[in-house]
Amino acid sequence: MKIVVRSLSDQTYQIVRRQILIGSLLPGSPVRQDAIALELGISKIPLREALSRLEHDGLLTSFPNRGYVVRELSAAEAAEVFALRLKLEPEAAAAGAQKATAEDQRLAEEALAALEAEMKSADGDTITANHHFHMSLIRPGAGLITYQIIDRLHVLAQRYVRVHLQPYGRDARAQQEHRDLLTSWLKRKSPKVETLSVNHIQGTLNDLLLQLQN
Repeated sequence: MKIVVRSLSDQTYQIVRRQILIGSLLPGSPVRQDAIALELGISKIPLREALSRLEHDGLLTSFPNRGYVVRELSAAEAAEVFALRLKLEPEAAAAGAQKATAEDQRLAEEALAALEAEMKSADGDTITANHHFHMSLIRPGAGLITYQIIDRLHVLAQRYVRVHLQPYGRDARAQQEHRDLLTSWLKRKSPKVETLSVNHIQGTLNDLLLQLQN
């Protein structure tokens, strides 16, 4: 088994990224580098490298003399990100259904089981598990560039997914939509997969626009 050793910068990136995605660092709040460096027991160099990567991801914005600030959520950004997902993701998931091997199918089933387990946990990492599930459907049928673009869109969408799941009952709806999507995907019903994927993404966007515009 290959052992992956992450650099200090990469570890810091993952920690701060998670704080942003779960809402520990709120939109619009400054990133207090001294406090984070002290908390993690690291120097400013790996922290700055990590923050630069997070800015590239679209999660932070840097300002002269102010440092880094967590990007605000906006209806305009949500509309753009989810519109791009609608253009690429349903077709890629449908192609994935056709090209999936038995191993791909096993991994997708495991990804949904992991997501449902996280949703049941009070402090579960639902956002990351949701990402892994959706990408498991796309991976078998997408080319490298398409996969990377969709993966990047998911990074931008993750904070919005967290906001979307907060109102009571939406997690149950999302869970059922995921199960229906996986069932059709495993049966290689590509047109159905594409339709369900469109409805799932569009429904999330519709809810978000109502939330963010109010």
